[in-house]
Amino acid sequence: MRYLPKSPADREAMLKSMGAQSIDDLFKSIPAEYRLNRDLKVPRQMAESEIVDWFRECSRENGDGHATFLGAGAYSHYRPVIIDSLISRGEFLTAYTPYQAEISQGTLQSIFEFQTMICELTGMEVANASMYDGSTAAAEAVMMAVRLTGRRSVVMARSVHPEYCEVLATYAFHQGMPLATVPFAENGRLDTNAVEKAVTADTACLLIQSPNFFGTIEDIEALAEIAHRKGAMLVVSIAEAVSLGIVEPPRSADIIAMEAQSFGVPLTFGGPYCGVIATREAYVRRMPGRLVGQTTDRSGKRGFVLTLATREQHIRREKATSNICTNQALVALMANIFMTIYGKVGLKELARQNLAKTVYAAQQFGKHASVLFGSVPRFNEFVVRTAEDPHAINSRLLGHKIVGGFPLKKFYPELGNASLWCCTELTTRSTIDTAVGVVAESEGSEDSAADETSVEEVAK
Repeated sequence: MRYLPKSPADREAMLKSMGAQSIDDLFKSIPAEYRLNRDLKVPRQMAESEIVDWFRECSRENGDGHATFLGAGAYSHYRPVIIDSLISRGEFLTAYTPYQAEISQGTLQSIFEFQTMICELTGMEVANASMYDGSTAAAEAVMMAVRLTGRRSVVMARSVHPEYCEVLATYAFHQGMPLATVPFAENGRLDTNAVEKAVTADTACLLIQSPNFFGTIEDIEALAEIAHRKGAMLVVSIAEAVSLGIVEPPRSADIIAMEAQSFGVPLTFGGPYCGVIATREAYVRRMPGRLVGQTTDRSGKRGFVLTLATREQHIRREKATSNICTNQALVALMANIFMTIYGKVGLKELARQNLAKTVYAAQQFGKHASVLFGSVPRFNEFVVRTAEDPHAINSRLLGHKIVGGFPLKKFYPELGNASLWCCTELTTRSTIDTAVGVVAESEGSEDSAADETSVEEVAK
């Protein structure tokens, strides 16, 4: 009765008003063989204290406290405690998206600062007030390029996050946009010869990811030259935002679509996250979502307004750039606080820590298994191919309270028993050594050439 508002007397009155003697009378129209004539086989009711204990016991199955080598678009970084303290303030936590700018100055200011820092980080001139996540940001960036060029077809790299590609494929199907996929070369980078052939006079844009799904850093300048020479735009997706602390921003891109989850946003089983679109000022009116601007009132005081809102709830649907109905204001605030705390120097140091641990891990794994794509710079992810199925290796790692790499066979069957491993600042040397030991047990003791990619090489 605690959760059901109707008392027995209420139910009796309701049945009487319907001319029924009992609840069973309500189901007489259903043939008897299809009716359940027994009590449900559910456990007895529990007291509140018992329910709390039950949930606590179940939570232990989540592997809380396990070290992890998973990346693949969702990264385990340290979250400064101040983030939750600030976003829990009522002014932010209970505020809805700022439809009426005059009563949401605090939220608008935080978004304006978010946009400003994203521009500084990416080397672009304008950034929007955030999107749902990195996958929708990539798809929306492609749609933006289609609007800008007037062309219909799209070329995307096979080294873009496979789930981002699936989201784009859904967009493209309903928009009638032809999609072409170009392969990656033996070094893990995009095959420029294949790009040269795939980009045609009808191509609106080339979509790439850098660092790509394998952690490999693409040759942005070369790919931009090919796209621009053929009148297409270059859209660069960035799934690991921390990489921008040390990797040169893709300034030659026309549009950058980024996932900002690494900036203080918890993993939370895959969302909500924070997508970003940044571009050149000349393209701003074709940008999806919203843009907050700074102005002054009649008294000369600084204020913030929604400068651009080209979404279907603000303007005529046929003129809208997107049906994305909101920005991730609270989640973007997490990223905002994170970037403010770390600053330029701190973010660079954070990226160097990620890279240094990746270099060490790749070297150690390379002594017992094959580390793929090791001839070109990478950030904090690398691909290891083993003789044994990665699922079996991961199963043994769980016994050490370690979540292993991401098996790639589902998306890249041609790579065989390959898996994607990720190191962040939270990955300890002892965890790496333990994981390497488990792999060594199944691979034997023969050493292979260690990966020698250095911090300095990636910084270049």
